Amino acid sequence: MANTSEFGESSPSFQNYASAASAVKLAFLGLIMGISLLGNASLSLLLLKDGSLHKAPYYFLLDLSLADVVRSAVCFPFVMASIGGGSAWPYSPLCCKIVAFMSVLFCFHVAFLLFCVSVTRYMAIAHHRFYSKRMNLCTCVAVICMVWTLSVAMAFPPVFDVGTYKFIREEEQCIFEHRYVKANDTLGFMLMLAVIVGTTHVVYIKMLCFVYDHRKMKPAQLVPAISQNWTFHGPGATGQAAANWIAGFGRGPTPPTLVGIRQASHPGNRRLLVLDEFKMEKRIGKMYYMITLTFLILWAPYISACYLRIFVRAAPVPQLYLTAAVWMSFAQAGANPIISFLFNKELRMRLKACFPSCLGTQTPMEPYCVI
Repeated sequence: MANTSEFGESSPSFQNYASAASAVKLAFLGLIMGISLLGNASLSLLLLKDGSLHKAPYYFLLDLSLADVVRSAVCFPFVMASIGGGSAWPYSPLCCKIVAFMSVLFCFHVAFLLFCVSVTRYMAIAHHRFYSKRMNLCTCVAVICMVWTLSVAMAFPPVFDVGTYKFIREEEQCIFEHRYVKANDTLGFMLMLAVIVGTTHVVYIKMLCFVYDHRKMKPAQLVPAISQNWTFHGPGATGQAAANWIAGFGRGPTPPTLVGIRQASHPGNRRLLVLDEFKMEKRIGKMYYMITLTFLILWAPYISACYLRIFVRAAPVPQLYLTAAVWMSFAQAGANPIISFLFNKELRMRLKACFPSCLGTQTPMEPYCVI
């Protein structure tokens, strides 16, 4: 009788704690959804509306933002329904498989897309002439289609496996069921995700080493310069005559060493064209690396918990740690627009120009922009 009375007295307090925890989770997930939908939708509209942003780096950012919008609008409401239902799945098993497929699809999509972006950022720095010629709209569409194809290929096979996609009560979501390695079907998927993220960082490290190596001063070459119509070019030239020719002071045919160099459309920024492009590509690469690093930081705790379940039999993952890891992976959907506006000056300036009434007065545009 004493044990029964004690359980009866503690049950209301436990129910109050569970209700308070559910309310906090719903409020936090609602905040993530609001930030994700508002931020990614604003960024997508800005990228679609402003014609000056219609170039290769921002096509990938547009695809990333639209994917986060769909993830927030499709997957998160089902998580809120499961939390409101007392950590239980209120829908059919088929619906659970579809939601799990969408969640895994968007996760692999971000990983594959960030890897492709890292490769294009390295090309923009190390092979800029090839990059400027080949990275057009058609190439970006082809890369994005390839990314979605690979993501579907990674996320679709578990739909046919019994028990692979299911509702995990501890995580309050439909996702992979990570079992011990001897009875595990998801080890290959987790290894692939880790390899993609790791390779992406290797590419960024290689790009950083390239930039560092090319900062070193090269010894002067005592090779005589060649004169052509008062424009000196060649190994022995100082570069000032070539800059004057690019600025419009040269006459006659294009010197052989300057063939392929693009002139600026406005006289005010002709002399800063090459340096400005280099700074632009480098800072866009910094923005994308921060997005990649944030993806790693927010997903690393959950991936670690998954590996612990796979390689350690009956691994006792603390519930508080697992809950925090799951919600950090949810927060990744709303982090990208914040990072984009924080580390990209051009996006902030274009946002002020497109929405002057909401963000204050419009600042006058200079002949050239350094982002």
